[in-house]
Amino acid sequence: MADNNTILEKLEGLVARFEEVSTLITDPAVIADQKRYVKLTKEYKELGDLMNARKEYIQVLNGIEEAKEIITNETDPEMREMAREELDACQTRQPELEEHIKLLLVPADPQDGKNAILEIRGGTGGDEAAIFAGDLFRMYTKFCETKGWRMEISSVNEGAAGGFKEIICSVTGENVYGTLKYESGVHRVQRVPATETQGRVHTSAASVAVLPEAEEFDVVINEGEIKWDTFRSGGAGGQNVNKVESGVRLRYVWRNPNTGTSEEILIECTETRDQPKNKERALSRLRTFIYDKEHQKYLDDIASKRKTMVSTGDRSAKIRTYNYPQGRITDHRINYTIYNLAAFMDGGIQDCIDHLIVAENAERLKESEL
Repeated sequence: MADNNTILEKLEGLVARFEEVSTLITDPAVIADQKRYVKLTKEYKELGDLMNARKEYIQVLNGIEEAKEIITNETDPEMREMAREELDACQTRQPELEEHIKLLLVPADPQDGKNAILEIRGGTGGDEAAIFAGDLFRMYTKFCETKGWRMEISSVNEGAAGGFKEIICSVTGENVYGTLKYESGVHRVQRVPATETQGRVHTSAASVAVLPEAEEFDVVINEGEIKWDTFRSGGAGGQNVNKVESGVRLRYVWRNPNTGTSEEILIECTETRDQPKNKERALSRLRTFIYDKEHQKYLDDIASKRKTMVSTGDRSAKIRTYNYPQGRITDHRINYTIYNLAAFMDGGIQDCIDHLIVAENAERLKESEL
C-alpha cells in the first residue's frame, strides 16, 4: 500500500488548491484580469482531470479492500465469485490508473501550448537537399491541415532546382509547439536524385528548427517614478519656441529583469510645440526602449534553444532517416522504424510523434521520481 499512499498524498495536497481555483474563476475581479483568468482556467482544467482520476482511484482502492473482505468472510459461493471478479477488475485497473495519475502530476512544459515558428533549411547535398527541404515542408503542410492548424509563410529562399534553401513559417493552433517540437533536428534522406543520371542513391540532409512563438510581453512602467522636466526648445523657431517650455525631458530608473542591475534612461523630446504631445512621444519611446532591451533576453533564450536544436546540417546529428529505395523511415532517438514512407511524407507523422511523447514522458517520470 505504500506506493498508493504517496500517490494519494500528492492528490490530497491538490484538493484545497482545486477548490480555491474553482472559487477564483467565478470572481469578477479575476475575470476582468484577462491574463490571470486564462491562466487560472487552464489550471482549473488540469486540476479537474486530477480530481476525476483521484475519485476513480479511491473507488478502485476501496473496491479492492471490500472484495478481499467478502472473499475472506462470505460463505455464499455466488457472492464470493462476484467479489473475485470485482477484485480482478480493480487490480487490473489500479496500475493503469497510477500510470495515468503520475503523468498528470508531471508538470507539462509551459511552452507546449504556444504557437510555433517552423524553420526548414536545406543542409548538405546542394540541389537535392533543397528539394528534400521542399518535401519536408509539404509533409508539415499536410500534417497541419489534418490538425486544423493555420500555417503562414514569413520568408522563403527557393532552391535552384526546386524546393527551398530556407523556408520559415508560423503555425498557429492548439498545442502546436508541444507537438512539433519533436521535429527539431537534422533529417537525412537517402534516394536517387531526380538530377542524377546514373541512378545512384545519394544521401543529403535538411535541418528543421521548431521554436515557441514569442508572446507579446507587456512592458511594465511605473509612471509615478518618472521624473519630468520641461525646457525651452532652442533653435530658429521664431517667436514661439523661445517663450514656451514645450521641450520635455524624462528620466526613469529601469531595473533590468535579466541582470537585476538598474540604469537611468534619459529621453528628450522636442519635436512638436505641444508639450502634452511631446510627453506622449517621450513615453512611447521609453516603452520601445525597454521593450527592445527585454526582447533581447527573449531572443537570446531562443538562440540558446536553437543551438541545442539545430546542428550545422552535418550528417552526424541526425534524428530521422528517410530511405526511399526501401520505403523506410527510422527515427534514431527511439529506434522507431516503419515502412510507409509515402503516407509519412503525406503528413502521416502523428504515430511517430506519439512514440516520441511516450518516450519523453518516461524520461520525465524518471526525473520526477514519482
